[in-house]
Amino acid sequence: MSDPMRPPVSPHRPHTASPRSEPSRSRAALRTAVVWDVLRAALDRRVKATGRQALDVLDTGGGSGNFAVPAARLGHRVTVVDPSPNALFALERRAAEADVADRVRGVQGDARGLFDVVERGGYDAVLCHGVLEYVDDPAEGVRNVVAALRPEGVLSLLAAGLGGAVLARALAGHFTEARQALGDPDGRWGEGDPVPRRFTAEQLTGLVEAAGLRVGAVHGVRVFADLVPGVLVDTEPGAMDALLELEAAAAELPAFHSVATQLHVLGETRGAQED
Repeated sequence: MSDPMRPPVSPHRPHTASPRSEPSRSRAALRTAVVWDVLRAALDRRVKATGRQALDVLDTGGGSGNFAVPAARLGHRVTVVDPSPNALFALERRAAEADVADRVRGVQGDARGLFDVVERGGYDAVLCHGVLEYVDDPAEGVRNVVAALRPEGVLSLLAAGLGGAVLARALAGHFTEARQALGDPDGRWGEGDPVPRRFTAEQLTGLVEAAGLRVGAVHGVRVFADLVPGVLVDTEPGAMDALLELEAAAAELPAFHSVATQLHVLGETRGAQED
């Protein structure tokens, strides 16, 4: 069944830029570089396996297009589902500025009612970034996004890490709050905590496996970036590049997963493993 929300394939030649290679090497790059590198490699593998240059990508909670627009610049068709009209408006503007408006489509919705707005089983890759922290039932949320995948597909799951929050509160001198987060079932440090839920790497991989996927990779994200003083990164020559390289090197090491601000899990369907 065709999906009317999928934008048509653009005849334009795909761009090759990414969050890591765009002109502004700001601290924002530190929040996306590791995830983007993993995601782009996964998309490239799917292109090779399918023989199709343009994949169908679903970005749940994709907001203003931090990942959707770069994916579209690679030539892929991206559908973004987000509950915020303001975020979707920003997405439309951002896609137009990047000359990929014909490959990006934003629709209003959320993970729980996902199939009210998109096709079940219609996507080669699904992004679920910054969503599980806010849904009522994370297991149901993962099952829903997995159900959007084709028999051969990949899931990119990004969520807040428990250890990073504990470490950040402790280094800020809020020791009671750090202890509270450490013992809280949802990883919250108090009533004023803006994040409803945090996860360990074991919890996230468990959710992915319970939904029927194989865990392809686990990465710690923003292991150091949120702890390094901004003035050092902004003023010290070469500091940004060096920090990006350090983040990439530490991301795959399990020892650093427990202190990362975010955790990224790449899940693969059984069919994708047979390609």
